[in-house]
Amino acid sequence: MKKMLAVLVMALLCLCGSAMAQETYTVGVSQLVQHVALDAATQGFQDALTEKLGDAVKFDVQNASGDSNTCSTIVNTFISNGVDLIMANATPALQAAVAATGDIPILGTSVTDYATALDIDDWTGSTGMNVSGTSDLAPLDEQAAMLHELFPEAKKVGLLYCSAEPNSKYQIDVIKVYLEEMGYECTEFTFADSNDVASVTQNAADNSDVIYIPTDNTAASCTEAIRNVLEPAGVPAVAGEEGLAAGCGVAALTISYYDLGYATGEMAYEILANGADISTMDVRFAPKVTKKYNAELCEIFGVQVPEDYVVIE
Repeated sequence: MKKMLAVLVMALLCLCGSAMAQETYTVGVSQLVQHVALDAATQGFQDALTEKLGDAVKFDVQNASGDSNTCSTIVNTFISNGVDLIMANATPALQAAVAATGDIPILGTSVTDYATALDIDDWTGSTGMNVSGTSDLAPLDEQAAMLHELFPEAKKVGLLYCSAEPNSKYQIDVIKVYLEEMGYECTEFTFADSNDVASVTQNAADNSDVIYIPTDNTAASCTEAIRNVLEPAGVPAVAGEEGLAAGCGVAALTISYYDLGYATGEMAYEILANGADISTMDVRFAPKVTKKYNAELCEIFGVQVPEDYVVIE
């Protein structure tokens, strides 16, 4: 009898061990819009988790095609399906996730400023809730210095961005101070959505020597429309990230969105596999920034680029 009980106990232990070894995680990825930067962040996130967890992690990747309401629908589906973690790629995706659940861990990426996005007044570096992630903000003082380095003779800087994106407004408010301290006259030109990008860009071009475009999802999805206005007008643009510069700008102080997504994936591993408390995890930043330039547009606009700039491939 004792021998039989011992056999049963061993069998149960083996079954439990097998179940633990085969534990899997389901991660829902809500991406605001298809764009080279956001795509790279999602890929980096998946690669990091896959490298660490292998077949033990499954992804449900959904794209909202630029619609904030669709972000909410996507997140509610994730909740119904019982995902273990949500990765929200871009600010509207993060805001939709936070509005939908206070229980499931949420990691943001491609989010510029979490305090602004989540309306947190006393920012300490962590949210104190079921949210953390990575920020795509390149230092704005260095971005202003780069614009001055390339266009020291310019007088008027047009600040072009989407009024519906709070993180864009945050960037503009900060960089405007730096630019005005350098002696530039700054004017804001805002579009509500993609429908009025061309007309607002034309107004900005008519009243500016150079344009600054922050990290802005709507602008990123409309680079062709912006370039089609700025190039004939002979007004160059400096952008907040590489994807924007590749489409319509001469240069950007940029980060690697793949590396940013990868860092987010490492945070997800800490939460899923090691039980890290997301509420105390500080928001993290890209490990490095790089000055990059668009060779074609620099030639068109006659911009001389210093040797420490790297060409956008």
